[in-house]
Amino acid sequence: MSIRILAIESSCDDTSAAVLVDGVMLSNVMATQEVHKKYGGVIPELASRAHQQNIIPVVDQALKESGLTIREIDVVAFTRGPGLLGSLIVGTSFAKGLAMALDIPLVDVNHLQGHLLSPFITEPGEDKPTPSFPYLSLLVSGGHTQIIKVVDPLNYEVLGKTIDDAVGEAFDKCAKLLDLGYPGGPVIDKLAKDGNANRFLFSKPSIKGLDYSFSGIKTSLLYFLRDNIKADPDFIQGNINDICASYQQTLVDILMKKLVKASLETSIREITLSGGVSANSLLRKTIETEGVKRGWNTYLPQFKYTTDNAAMIGIAGYYRYLSGHRASPNIAPVSRIKEI
Repeated sequence: MSIRILAIESSCDDTSAAVLVDGVMLSNVMATQEVHKKYGGVIPELASRAHQQNIIPVVDQALKESGLTIREIDVVAFTRGPGLLGSLIVGTSFAKGLAMALDIPLVDVNHLQGHLLSPFITEPGEDKPTPSFPYLSLLVSGGHTQIIKVVDPLNYEVLGKTIDDAVGEAFDKCAKLLDLGYPGGPVIDKLAKDGNANRFLFSKPSIKGLDYSFSGIKTSLLYFLRDNIKADPDFIQGNINDICASYQQTLVDILMKKLVKASLETSIREITLSGGVSANSLLRKTIETEGVKRGWNTYLPQFKYTTDNAAMIGIAGYYRYLSGHRASPNIAPVSRIKEI
């Protein structure tokens, strides 16, 4: 008997709903909130209000595109956390109410586990390679930077993580200092393509083990710009491409050094990339190049699965449902989750 899942994702500023049947995605609809761009970052109160406006139309559209009716859904999966609490409350409340009204099981999903299992999202008729267990996942986003050993769909081990800021924050800080708008990562990536990545040098942290640190490079950039602007007020405008290219190259170098170390220490050559920063063109190219050099099997997500989306919540919810997991109707969202 088929398992038809309606998945809901509302951890930050994107409202998304997806329908999956036996792990195969039939639809994945997203409503992006443009209002935050003028503020240079996500405003939690505005985000939660927008989720309230968007969630019913998004779910309705996801059902229409899937060809299923709401009465044909067997399971509701939703993001419990981590994320913005106000945003999570909207998605959680909707999922709980829907599951109760339909008298069907409810499955909660850790948002990060959704990212980790995104390589297993498939569409009807699609035949694509998927990683073998165990594999290493470099999870990179605005809020997280981790190297995770994925033992199986339900078991994970964090091998390394940032001790301060996430790499996505480092991209956004650079964009803010350069007045490039929000989100900054895609703009920096675009400008860097016409720049010289070896023109400028930024400090790299010396952190033991597999952990990361990005606070130092942000400070390095701040002082670099301050000193050069003092000597030349038009420094940024005249060197914007080289600044972006050099800064981006430094961030990718930091990420790759620890990923290579993790692969060598674990002898794992199945490598995946996930999270919003996995859309970065230099990071994707570098992982592929390093993979050829080191005999890795690399799995890069399609661009539509790099951002927060309900399809990844659906695939994670599918495996949790098969394992027998069910959420209590009294379950509450959590902004932070200690264990992945």
